Amino acid sequence: MSFVAGSLAGALVTGGVYYGFSNLMQTRTAQHRGDLHVLSERFINATTTIPSPPPASTRITERPFAAMLQSRWNEEVAGVFAAVGKWERQASDWGRKLLYGEHAS
Repeated sequence: MSFVAGSLAGALVTGGVYYGFSNLMQTRTAQHRGDLHVLSERFINATTTIPSPPPASTRITERPFAAMLQSRWNEEVAGVFAAVGKWERQASDWGRKLLYGEHAS
């Protein structure tokens, strides 16, 4: 008897969970459809009343300070990489001398 009751209880719980998720997905899908419809209507109506933006070439401003900062940043990063490479070579040479003696080149 407990096998049948357990199976029925499991089926009932599973059915309830399935119904809950199914209902949630259905209502959210309906909400999204409505939102998309409203947004598409606003987009269609807005394109007829709003003038197009000016070309990108007129909207881009020169930023010499930012370009100078970018260049300086690149130089600093290159210097850091060069210093790390130099330290790595020095550490390798020091380790080689420590392990194999002074004349191990």
